[in-house]
Amino acid sequence: MFRPLVSRAFTSTAPIRALSTGVPKTSPLWKLGRLNHVAIAVPDIDQSTAFYRDLMGAKVSEKVPLPEHGVYTVFVELDNTKIELLHPYGENSPIQGFLNKNKSGGIHHICIEVDDVTKAVNDLMAKGIKALNPIPKIGAHGKPVVFLHPKDCHGTLVELEQI
Repeated sequence: MFRPLVSRAFTSTAPIRALSTGVPKTSPLWKLGRLNHVAIAVPDIDQSTAFYRDLMGAKVSEKVPLPEHGVYTVFVELDNTKIELLHPYGENSPIQGFLNKNKSGGIHHICIEVDDVTKAVNDLMAKGIKALNPIPKIGAHGKPVVFLHPKDCHGTLVELEQI
């Protein structure tokens, strides 16, 4: 007798979890925007720049020192976002500490745009999220930014940038 093969996953009566619509029940004080960039800490910024420019064919910026942040940055332009290459600048660079733990480099943080960084950080702190710099500082794009603690963001360092 022929019996069709049927997966239990398709015959299960268990409820299917739906994705959240992301629509808040009340109007927010601020609006979450698009992904601005993914930042990657790199042990050799010139080699990493050459990889994206020469091998991948991407448009890349010049290397820019940002001593106030303890980093050199290079931005890799993509159609829908950017990749920020980070390399230590000076002995007190937070990127050096990251590279000491991750010798080959790796994803350091993600940056998401918000329409009002001050309202966003105040609202999130009121909800128990720790900001590493509660008072916005000027970031690599010349716009106010705040970093949220990775322990409160499920293991990811999140940068919020004013659009």
